[in-house]
Amino acid sequence: MSQAAPTPVYSQPRRADMSQLPAPAAVQQLHHYAYKAKDAEETRHFYEDILGLPLYHIIQSDYVPSTGEYCPYTHFFFRLKDGSFIAFFDIGDDEAALPSPNTPIWINHISFRVDSVQELENTKARLQACGVEVLGVTDHHIFKSIYFFDPNGIRLELTAQLADELQMLKESKTAHARLDEWTARKEQWRKERAEGKSSAPLKPQNNDRPEFVPGK
Repeated sequence: MSQAAPTPVYSQPRRADMSQLPAPAAVQQLHHYAYKAKDAEETRHFYEDILGLPLYHIIQSDYVPSTGEYCPYTHFFFRLKDGSFIAFFDIGDDEAALPSPNTPIWINHISFRVDSVQELENTKARLQACGVEVLGVTDHHIFKSIYFFDPNGIRLELTAQLADELQMLKESKTAHARLDEWTARKEQWRKERAEGKSSAPLKPQNNDRPEFVPGK
Protein backbone atom coordinates (compact mmCIF):
# COMPACT_ATOMS: atom_id res chain seq x y z
CA MET A 1 0.00 0.00 0.00
CA SER A 2 1.33 3.43 -0.93
CA GLN A 3 2.14 5.81 1.89
CA ALA A 4 1.59 9.54 1.89
CA ALA A 5 4.57 11.46 0.59
CA PRO A 6 6.72 12.75 3.45
CA THR A 7 7.24 16.46 3.92
CA PRO A 8 10.61 17.47 2.46
CA VAL A 9 13.25 18.52 4.96
CA TYR A 10 15.62 21.27 3.85
CA SER A 11 18.70 22.41 5.71
CA GLN A 12 18.98 26.19 5.94
CA PRO A 13 22.47 26.79 7.32
CA ARG A 14 23.13 30.25 8.69
CA ARG A 15 26.36 32.20 8.34
CA ALA A 16 28.67 31.52 11.28
CA ASP A 17 32.12 32.63 12.37
CA MET A 18 34.09 29.73 10.93
CA SER A 19 37.28 30.88 12.69
CA GLN A 20 35.74 29.84 16.02
CA LEU A 21 34.82 26.33 14.82
CA PRO A 22 36.85 23.12 14.43
CA ALA A 23 38.36 22.53 11.00
CA PRO A 24 36.11 20.62 8.58
CA ALA A 25 36.66 16.88 8.26
CA ALA A 26 39.12 15.83 5.58
CA VAL A 27 36.60 14.13 3.30
CA GLN A 28 38.55 11.47 1.43
CA GLN A 29 36.08 10.12 -1.11
CA LEU A 30 32.47 9.16 -1.59
CA HIS A 31 31.44 6.31 0.72
CA HIS A 32 28.02 5.59 -0.80
CA TYR A 33 24.92 6.98 -2.37
CA ALA A 34 21.67 5.30 -1.29
CA TYR A 35 18.38 5.13 -3.17
CA LYS A 36 15.06 3.33 -2.97
CA ALA A 37 14.85 0.14 -5.03
CA LYS A 38 11.61 -1.23 -6.44
CA ASP A 39 12.97 -4.78 -6.28
CA ALA A 40 16.32 -6.00 -4.96
CA GLU A 41 16.90 -8.78 -7.50
CA GLU A 42 15.92 -6.62 -10.47
CA THR A 43 18.35 -3.99 -9.22
CA ARG A 44 21.11 -6.57 -8.62
CA HIS A 45 20.77 -7.90 -12.17
CA PHE A 46 21.15 -4.41 -13.60
CA TYR A 47 24.14 -3.29 -11.53
CA GLU A 48 26.00 -6.59 -11.19
CA ASP A 49 25.24 -8.52 -14.38
CA ILE A 50 24.99 -5.62 -16.85
CA LEU A 51 27.19 -2.87 -15.36
CA GLY A 52 29.64 -5.22 -13.64
CA LEU A 53 29.49 -3.78 -10.10
CA PRO A 54 29.76 -6.63 -7.59
CA LEU A 55 27.18 -7.02 -4.83
CA TYR A 56 29.32 -6.52 -1.73
CA HIS A 57 27.33 -6.03 1.46
CA ILE A 58 23.82 -6.56 2.89
CA ILE A 59 22.19 -4.97 5.96
CA GLN A 60 18.73 -6.11 7.06
CA SER A 61 16.65 -4.72 9.91
CA ASP A 62 13.14 -3.86 11.04
CA TYR A 63 14.08 -0.43 12.38
CA VAL A 64 15.93 2.55 10.89
CA PRO A 65 19.02 3.20 13.06
CA SER A 66 19.13 6.96 12.48
CA THR A 67 15.45 7.71 13.23
CA GLY A 68 14.16 4.66 15.13
CA GLU A 69 11.32 4.37 12.61
CA TYR A 70 9.76 0.93 12.09
CA CYS A 71 10.29 0.09 8.41
CA PRO A 72 11.63 -3.40 7.61
CA TYR A 73 14.23 -3.26 4.86
CA THR A 74 17.09 -4.88 3.02
CA HIS A 75 19.95 -2.46 2.37
CA PHE A 76 22.38 -3.69 -0.29
CA PHE A 77 25.62 -2.25 -1.64
CA PHE A 78 27.50 -2.51 -4.95
CA ARG A 79 31.21 -1.73 -4.92
CA LEU A 80 33.04 0.55 -7.33
CA LYS A 81 36.74 0.16 -8.20
CA ASP A 82 37.81 2.93 -5.79
CA GLY A 83 36.12 1.24 -2.83
CA SER A 84 33.03 3.47 -2.78
CA PHE A 85 29.50 2.12 -3.15
CA ILE A 86 26.11 2.72 -4.66
CA ALA A 87 23.47 1.30 -2.33
CA PHE A 88 19.73 0.67 -2.27
CA PHE A 89 16.88 0.00 0.12
CA ASP A 90 14.21 -2.56 -0.74
CA ILE A 91 11.34 -1.96 1.72
CA GLY A 92 9.13 -4.63 0.14
CA ASP A 93 6.47 -2.45 -1.44
CA ASP A 94 7.41 -3.09 -5.11
CA GLU A 95 7.22 0.65 -5.81
CA ALA A 96 9.89 2.89 -7.28
CA ALA A 97 10.57 6.31 -5.78
CA LEU A 98 8.50 9.01 -7.47
CA PRO A 99 10.28 11.70 -9.48
CA SER A 100 10.24 15.23 -8.16
CA PRO A 101 7.32 17.13 -9.74
CA ASN A 102 9.25 20.42 -9.93
CA THR A 103 12.53 19.09 -11.31
CA PRO A 104 13.30 18.09 -14.93
CA ILE A 105 14.23 14.41 -15.19
CA TRP A 106 17.70 15.20 -16.54
CA ILE A 107 18.87 17.14 -13.47
CA ASN A 108 19.18 14.63 -10.62
CA HIS A 109 21.63 11.91 -11.56
CA ILE A 110 24.79 10.14 -10.48
CA SER A 111 27.85 9.86 -12.71
CA PHE A 112 30.38 7.02 -12.64
CA ARG A 113 33.84 7.52 -14.16
CA VAL A 114 35.27 4.98 -16.60
CA ASP A 115 38.72 4.83 -18.18
CA SER A 116 38.03 5.61 -21.83
CA VAL A 117 35.52 6.60 -24.49
CA GLN A 118 35.81 3.04 -25.83
CA GLU A 119 34.48 1.76 -22.49
CA LEU A 120 31.51 4.12 -22.90
CA GLU A 121 30.83 2.59 -26.29
CA ASN A 122 31.20 -0.95 -24.94
CA THR A 123 28.82 -0.31 -22.05
CA LYS A 124 26.35 1.38 -24.36
CA ALA A 125 26.31 -1.77 -26.49
CA ARG A 126 25.72 -3.98 -23.41
CA LEU A 127 22.87 -1.78 -22.20
CA GLN A 128 21.19 -1.59 -25.59
CA ALA A 129 21.46 -5.36 -26.00
CA CYS A 130 19.48 -5.65 -22.75
CA GLY A 131 16.78 -3.25 -23.95
CA VAL A 132 18.00 -0.15 -22.09
CA GLU A 133 17.68 3.17 -23.93
CA VAL A 134 20.96 5.10 -23.95
CA LEU A 135 21.66 8.75 -24.85
CA GLY A 136 25.09 9.70 -26.13
CA VAL A 137 28.01 9.58 -26.44
CA THR A 138 27.66 13.27 -25.45
CA ASP A 139 30.66 15.61 -25.67
CA HIS A 140 31.01 17.93 -22.64
CA HIS A 141 34.45 19.17 -23.76
CA ILE A 142 36.22 18.17 -20.54
CA PHE A 143 34.60 14.71 -20.59
CA LYS A 144 32.31 12.53 -22.67
CA SER A 145 29.27 10.68 -21.32
CA ILE A 146 26.39 8.33 -21.91
CA TYR A 147 23.07 8.57 -20.04
CA PHE A 148 20.44 5.98 -19.12
CA PHE A 149 17.98 5.03 -16.40
CA ASP A 150 18.19 2.09 -14.00
CA PRO A 151 15.12 -0.07 -13.14
CA ASN A 152 14.28 2.29 -10.26
CA GLY A 153 14.03 5.39 -12.43
CA ILE A 154 17.43 6.75 -11.35
CA ARG A 155 19.27 8.59 -14.10
CA LEU A 156 22.85 7.38 -14.46
CA GLU A 157 25.80 8.77 -16.37
CA LEU A 158 29.03 7.06 -17.33
CA THR A 159 31.84 9.54 -17.89
CA ALA A 160 35.23 9.32 -19.59
CA GLN A 161 37.47 12.24 -18.57
CA LEU A 162 39.18 14.14 -21.39
CA ALA A 163 40.74 17.09 -19.55
CA ASP A 164 43.96 16.53 -17.64
CA GLU A 165 44.73 17.76 -14.11
CA LEU A 166 46.38 20.94 -15.40
CA GLN A 167 43.30 21.95 -17.37
CA MET A 168 41.01 21.21 -14.42
CA LEU A 169 43.26 23.28 -12.15
CA LYS A 170 42.92 26.18 -14.59
CA GLU A 171 39.12 25.78 -14.52
CA SER A 172 39.15 25.83 -10.71
CA LYS A 173 40.77 29.28 -10.60
CA THR A 174 37.69 30.95 -12.13
CA ALA A 175 34.97 28.86 -10.45
CA HIS A 176 34.32 31.15 -7.46
CA ALA A 177 34.22 34.31 -9.56
CA ARG A 178 31.75 32.75 -11.98
CA LEU A 179 29.50 31.53 -9.18
CA ASP A 180 29.64 34.94 -7.48
CA GLU A 181 28.55 36.58 -10.74
CA TRP A 182 25.63 34.14 -11.06
CA THR A 183 24.59 34.78 -7.45
CA ALA A 184 24.62 38.56 -7.95
CA ARG A 185 22.56 38.29 -11.12
CA LYS A 186 20.13 35.93 -9.38
CA GLU A 187 19.58 38.45 -6.57
CA GLN A 188 18.81 41.13 -9.17
CA TRP A 189 16.49 38.73 -11.02
CA ARG A 190 14.60 37.97 -7.80
CA LYS A 191 14.16 41.69 -7.15
CA GLU A 192 12.88 42.36 -10.67
CA ARG A 193 10.43 39.47 -10.50
CA ALA A 194 9.13 40.63 -7.10
CA GLU A 195 8.58 44.10 -8.54
CA GLY A 196 6.84 42.72 -11.61
CA LYS A 197 9.51 44.09 -13.94
CA SER A 198 10.46 40.75 -15.46
CA SER A 199 8.98 37.30 -16.00
CA ALA A 200 11.85 35.95 -18.10
CA PRO A 201 13.87 33.00 -16.79
CA LEU A 202 17.26 33.63 -15.26
CA LYS A 203 20.02 32.97 -17.77
CA PRO A 204 23.78 32.73 -17.25
CA GLN A 205 26.03 35.49 -18.49
CA ASN A 206 28.14 33.07 -20.51
CA ASN A 207 27.08 30.17 -22.70
CA ASP A 208 29.73 27.47 -22.52
CA ARG A 209 27.84 25.28 -24.98
CA PRO A 210 27.10 27.48 -28.05
CA GLU A 211 26.86 24.42 -30.28
CA PHE A 212 23.52 23.61 -28.65
CA VAL A 213 21.90 26.97 -29.43
CA PRO A 214 19.09 26.33 -31.98
CA GLY A 215 19.83 27.78 -35.39
CA LYS A 216 23.58 27.94 -34.93
